[in-house]
Amino acid sequence: MTSITPGSAASLSGRTILMSGGSRGIGLAIAKRAAADGANIALLAKTAQPHAKLAGTVYTAAAEIEAAGGHALPIVGDVRSDEDVARAVEATMTRFGGIDAVVNNASAIDLSRTDAVDMKRYDLMQDINVRGTFLLSKLALPALRASAASGGGAHILTLSPPLNLDPVWAGRHLAYTMAKYGMSLTTLGLAEELRGDGIGVNSLWPATLIDTAAIRAMPDGDALASAGRSPQIVADAAYAVLTSDPRATTGNFFIDEDVLRASGVTDFSPYSLGAPEDRLIPDIFL
Repeated sequence: MTSITPGSAASLSGRTILMSGGSRGIGLAIAKRAAADGANIALLAKTAQPHAKLAGTVYTAAAEIEAAGGHALPIVGDVRSDEDVARAVEATMTRFGGIDAVVNNASAIDLSRTDAVDMKRYDLMQDINVRGTFLLSKLALPALRASAASGGGAHILTLSPPLNLDPVWAGRHLAYTMAKYGMSLTTLGLAEELRGDGIGVNSLWPATLIDTAAIRAMPDGDALASAGRSPQIVADAAYAVLTSDPRATTGNFFIDEDVLRASGVTDFSPYSLGAPEDRLIPDIFL
C-alpha cells in the first residue's frame, strides 16, 4: 500500500464534503467522523421518508451530523439524475461556499449470477455505482479545483475495491463486479487526469464484512454481520485519507485496516462485533 502523506492540517474543521448516499451505514459513519471536527456535510440521498426495512433518512442523518458537531445540508435527490446532482453541487456551493471533498458512497448491490440477475437490477447498479460516481465527481470538479488552488485538501474518495482481475470475482457475480470495478476505474482514471490539479483521488474498501443494513438484509445476515466489523473502521480510515496531502496521496486503492495500521493502530478488536479477529469474514474482491 502506498503510504498516506499527512496534510498540512490534520483536521476537517471548516471543510466541506459532498457525499452521495449517507442516510445510514458506512456513509453516515464517515460523515459523523468528519462532523466531529466541525466539517460541513452535504448529503445527496433519495431517502426522504422512512423505509419499511431500512432505518434512517437524509433528515435523520443530518440531525446526527449536527449532533456530532458538524453542519449538515440534507438534499433529497437521485445520483442517477443529472439535474439532481447539478442541484446538489449548486446547493452545497451556495450554503457552504465551496466543496473540498466528494465522497462517492452511494451504491447498489445484487450478487446474482448472470442467468438470474434481473436487467433492471443490472441497470440500477450501472447507473448508481458507475454513472453516479462519474457524474458527481465530474460536476464537482470546478469546485474541487478551486479548493486545491486555495491550498485546501481537495479529495475524491470512492468506496470501491481494488481492481483485482482474479477471474473468481467476475465469475461469482459478474454484474455486480462490473459495477464496482467501474467505480474503481473512475478512481484510476481521475487520479491520473487530475494529478496536475492537486486533487487526490482514491478508493477505500473494507478488509472484512461491515455491519450494514445491506448485509443484514441478506440470508443469515445477522450472523454475517456479527462476523464483521462496525462501520467506524471505514470512517476512521476515510478520515485519514481525507486529511492527507492530496498531491502526494492519490491513485490508491486503500484497505481500511492497512490505512489504520500505517497510522499506528495495532488493535482492531474494538471494531469487531463479537467474533474473534481470526474468525472475521473477509470482504469480497480481496
